[in-house]
Amino acid sequence: MVFSSLLFVYAFLPLSLLAYYLCPDRRSKNVSLLVFSLIFYAWGEPKYVLLLMFMALSSWFCALRVAEAPYIETARVWMWVSIAVDVALIGYFKYAPLFCSIFGEVPAFVKRIALPIGISFYTFQLMTYVVDVYRGDARPQRSYWNVLLYASLFHQCVAGPIVRYKTLADELFVSRRTGKDFLPGIRRFAVGLAKKAVLANACGALADQLLLPTATASDAALFAQNLASIRSLTVLESWLGAAAYMLQIYLDFSAYSDMAIGMGWMLGLHYPENFNYPYVSRSVTDFWRRWHMSLSTFFRDYVYIPLGGNRVSLPRWLLNLFIVWGLTGLWHGASWNFVLWGLYYFVFLAAEKLLLKPLFGRLKVLPHVYALLVVFVGWILFRFTDVRLAWQVFRNLFGLNGNVFSDFISVTVLENNVFLLAVSIFACTPVAKRFSDAMARRCRAEGSQSWELVRTCAVPVLLLLLATSSLVGDSYNPFIYFQF
Repeated sequence: MVFSSLLFVYAFLPLSLLAYYLCPDRRSKNVSLLVFSLIFYAWGEPKYVLLLMFMALSSWFCALRVAEAPYIETARVWMWVSIAVDVALIGYFKYAPLFCSIFGEVPAFVKRIALPIGISFYTFQLMTYVVDVYRGDARPQRSYWNVLLYASLFHQCVAGPIVRYKTLADELFVSRRTGKDFLPGIRRFAVGLAKKAVLANACGALADQLLLPTATASDAALFAQNLASIRSLTVLESWLGAAAYMLQIYLDFSAYSDMAIGMGWMLGLHYPENFNYPYVSRSVTDFWRRWHMSLSTFFRDYVYIPLGGNRVSLPRWLLNLFIVWGLTGLWHGASWNFVLWGLYYFVFLAAEKLLLKPLFGRLKVLPHVYALLVVFVGWILFRFTDVRLAWQVFRNLFGLNGNVFSDFISVTVLENNVFLLAVSIFACTPVAKRFSDAMARRCRAEGSQSWELVRTCAVPVLLLLLATSSLVGDSYNPFIYFQF
């Protein structure tokens, strides 16, 4: 079950909210929330609920041992035991085929390992819980069920944002004001649903049409056919396909974060923002301050800074940066293209720090163009698990495969999708939000609530109707972050 399904929007979510608000106190509300979270997670593959429950059990037990340890050395041992268990399990379920491929043929039983949905998200969350207890930033939970609830919250368990325990613990287990942000939560959820159902899915369909569906492109048996298909694209089709994917991946992922944050608000829970209009960035460094911010801050606080951050010698700093971005790439998928994608950003981030940063202050438009082009090319590498296909798409962009600039079909595709692309680009900018906030301030200054009523009542209904009309009868509704 995914957020952008009619079953979730019109059955699961209303039932979970009804059950939650019928419960008289915080304890019973949390029980309701845990039950619905486990049902949601079990919907796709029930047996992996046991994996989630075991990993939560391991973290709960080790965190208690950390807190009760008489010496700091003993506490450190228990922290590393917890981390080792988490790394071993995610390594087996997510990375075993990749590691086996290093040493030769991948065994048949490894090929049959199914990837548990959201394992990267809840693994990182459980790690932050134990580490924060070790650091003294959080108190250990005496209740295993509370740790399981924190790890399994269905709003963000399978697609983020990554929520640190110390960020959520007070609202989840101590004091929570329910109802205050219920209507804004509905609005935020509706915005995310419309971004996903109306825009991201349409951009994804266009990207698949031009650059091959992901499953097809990942099939090694179809490599020759896929290569011929890629090389047959015109320059215009290659740019259109890559641009559509660039729009899809932002609109899709930010939509899930919007929906998660909105559902949290409905219950009095405030998850961290995960995106801040990354495509308006002036540098690659700025992009990663705006893109998937919960992941960036995780690696900063739990990997980069403990390694020494930038308060070390230049060679050591480069090594720290290399490790962080190698791991960032690997987190995104068990394939070498993701590792290369992470290291691709390492090169640009290092270059900006050492060479390019002084130039950005003197230039205006060029830094934006530079950042967009770097990210644009990076998404091509991200999309294709076979790097050879990504290279052919890159060559296509400049006609280096002997492909023509355009033809009748490619021009027709552009004409048929120009409105979709224009609206999608607009949705990637803060223009609409700034306009809405400005209107709200103006109305408040005039003593009017008209605009607040429009964006609280009319806008969510309109967006919900648009999303529903897009989902009815449309079987194309991909969950592109399944690999996480």
